[in-house]
Amino acid sequence: MPENEQPWPSEWMRGVLGACVLRTLSDGPIYGYSIAQRLAEAGLGTVKGGTLYPLLTRLEKAGWVTAEWRAGDGGPGRKYYLLTDEGVAELASLSLQWARFADLTRDFMAADGRRSATTSEEES
Repeated sequence: MPENEQPWPSEWMRGVLGACVLRTLSDGPIYGYSIAQRLAEAGLGTVKGGTLYPLLTRLEKAGWVTAEWRAGDGGPGRKYYLLTDEGVAELASLSLQWARFADLTRDFMAADGRRSATTSEEES
């Protein structure tokens, strides 16, 4: 798949990106470009700065993330993002909710597929 191609529908990404960014931050302080790289490496596709940085600002305003500038190694400084205690709690909550939602939708989709096949057979 080309690097700039999005593997998932944008609606799905909008729904889960905040939780995935919080999960990335749970590994320790990290700067924006590196967050985007980790998300891409995880198979979530390319997350552009125009999507990522406004999200980080919203997470910061919610109190789940803090940011600090650090000097760069021979280059410009970078803004590092850190998960707050409230962010850790929010990530735990979102992780549980996401697991329940994923289980529910997976079961629903599988049941719907079996029901459709059964219904088709019965109608024949």
